[in-house]
Amino acid sequence: MKKKNQVDTVFLGLVIALMIFGVIMFVSASLGVLAKNESKFWGVLFNQLFLGVGLGTVALYTCLRIPYTFWRKYAFYILIASLVLTALVYVPGLGFSHGGARRWISIGPISFQPVEFLKIAFIIYFAGWLAWVKDKVEDFRYGMIPLFVLMGLIAGILFPQPDTKSFILMLTAGLAMLLISGVPWKYLGMLALFGVLALTALVFMKPYLMDRVKTYIDPSRDPRGASYQLRQSLIAVGSGGVFGRGLGQSIQKFEYLPEPQGDSIFAVVGEEFGFVGATLMIMLFVAFALRGLRIASRAPDLFGRLLVTGIVILLISQSFLNIGAIIGVLPLTGVPLVFVSHGGTALMISLGAVGILLNVSKNQKQIS
Repeated sequence: MKKKNQVDTVFLGLVIALMIFGVIMFVSASLGVLAKNESKFWGVLFNQLFLGVGLGTVALYTCLRIPYTFWRKYAFYILIASLVLTALVYVPGLGFSHGGARRWISIGPISFQPVEFLKIAFIIYFAGWLAWVKDKVEDFRYGMIPLFVLMGLIAGILFPQPDTKSFILMLTAGLAMLLISGVPWKYLGMLALFGVLALTALVFMKPYLMDRVKTYIDPSRDPRGASYQLRQSLIAVGSGGVFGRGLGQSIQKFEYLPEPQGDSIFAVVGEEFGFVGATLMIMLFVAFALRGLRIASRAPDLFGRLLVTGIVILLISQSFLNIGAIIGVLPLTGVPLVFVSHGGTALMISLGAVGILLNVSKNQKQIS
């Protein structure tokens, strides 16, 4: 039986295992960057290991020490600060564009994506709101309308960047939290239908989204353009066979895969460790999700349960959105693989979120 005030060591062990494997794969995948630009390689490596792993570990420990109820007390202010911070990407000289998207803020030598803060801020605030209204959540005005308002504000900031994927991830987490809080299924069905219709309309309005959908339907339509990443990813995964080429032996990460240390890193995993290694990695993520939801089910109060559910669904849906896109099961979205892909800010925030989750686990109900 788990001792009182002791963190869930199984969940912590899963996070550590994903982190170790992630660092190994990141270094291996980054050799493709080294072959082209040595100075960029060291910059990427420093960002991931110092900002991501180093400061991320500090964030995990700090959030683990802070009582999770603290976040509920300041949820509104955290959300407003995150919305303002995310909107700063539009300020000339502060925000900058990369790859056709304006999602980054640069302060001296440090650059980061503020939306990573917004994702967790949204979960904290919405968990606090749903815990406050409690049984009133069955009323459309208290359950669904607040989510519409929140997502409308977020869409107004993210869509012009453009950043559809982060919006979808937050909406997915919000729906899961509504489900846990007891919102009637008919409302969730209505919201899901509205989401599908809105996303369909957005696809027709945004040419880059339409290209991704067409590529998903027919990966061979534009092999040197929109379909290039998917085709090279499938070549990498397929060439890995059952057991893979071996650590560091990927060919596709040199000149072929775009961003092998970023969005395409699962393709490198498949090529170097094969079907067996890729499956083991997926099983780690599945175990992460199941153990996290177990912690949610034993949380001492509704806020803790909603908070953990939101964090787990956010991280796991992002992970499987990345994996599904790389193997052609889902359209390409450009989301990174949690704990593995390049992105110091994303890794730091993810580890901080894990710290919050672990603090809830210290207080979970004892079940004999």
